[in-house]
Amino acid sequence: MAAKLKKGDKVVVLTGKDKGKQGEISSVDPKSGKAVVNGLNIAIRHMKQSQTDQGGRVPKPMPINLSNLAIVDANGKPSRVGFRMDGDTKVRFAKTTGDVI
Repeated sequence: MAAKLKKGDKVVVLTGKDKGKQGEISSVDPKSGKAVVNGLNIAIRHMKQSQTDQGGRVPKPMPINLSNLAIVDANGKPSRVGFRMDGDTKVRFAKTTGDVI
């Protein structure tokens, strides 16, 4: 199945502690169905000191389930993603506006 959300897409969080916040996807794991969004779902991780790193308490963005994310359309509102044929190519489009992503 084709990916509805990809790296670099601007998304909004639908549920959870960061509901309503927007960010850009930095990585997607299709096998687990999760994505990491820059600046959202931040957790504190304790890192051990090494020669290159100071260590301590480091904030790190954690993965969010893809079902809790929606792409932001041209109007700045959450939208579902659909697929259609544009000539000979398959393209993604926002279902609210019909614009190609």
